[in-house]
Amino acid sequence: MFGLKFGGARKQETAPQGEFITARLNAKVQPIDRGDYYEDPLTDMLKAKGLGEVTGGGTQLTDAPCGIDYCDLEISVHEADEETLAAIVQRLNELGAPRGSRLIVESTGKQIPFGVTEGLAVYLNGSDLPDEVYRTCDVNHVIDEFDRLLAGKGAFRGYWEGDRETALFCYGASFPEMKAALEPFLASYPLCDKARIEQIA
Repeated sequence: MFGLKFGGARKQETAPQGEFITARLNAKVQPIDRGDYYEDPLTDMLKAKGLGEVTGGGTQLTDAPCGIDYCDLEISVHEADEETLAAIVQRLNELGAPRGSRLIVESTGKQIPFGVTEGLAVYLNGSDLPDEVYRTCDVNHVIDEFDRLLAGKGAFRGYWEGDRETALFCYGASFPEMKAALEPFLASYPLCDKARIEQIA
């Protein structure tokens, strides 16, 4: 719709023997971004500590306007003890996991809530604006401005391109602070006319 410069999928590796944990992230991110933001840094930590590795992941789609419901990281560890679980939670929180995320231990069904950031979605109207707006405006400029305006408060982390709307997802410490930082730009840039803002985490 708007010519977003993102995409790609990530290869899943063969799972080693061990106990299995799912990190269900309340994050609306594309597969390649899921890997960059969460999978790769978490695997680096797990391997460095000799605890295990991330063996794959998935993105759950939804019919709701946002398109993406959540994403999963599939983790194999040598032992799902309290120390290992705490290390995973700590690292994912350091990486900015959104509130409403949880670890699920496959063998016991135990669930551990985690997450530290709040989420903001901006839904750009992709069908009701003048044709001139779509010809002359650039969604990548919107994303660049989001990152500039959110510096120190949050960052753009993903998108979903639907039939009538394109959703841009940002995560940071405070939804109200992110909303306040973006509102003047949203009110002034033609492509953001008729945009909606919602809290998603």
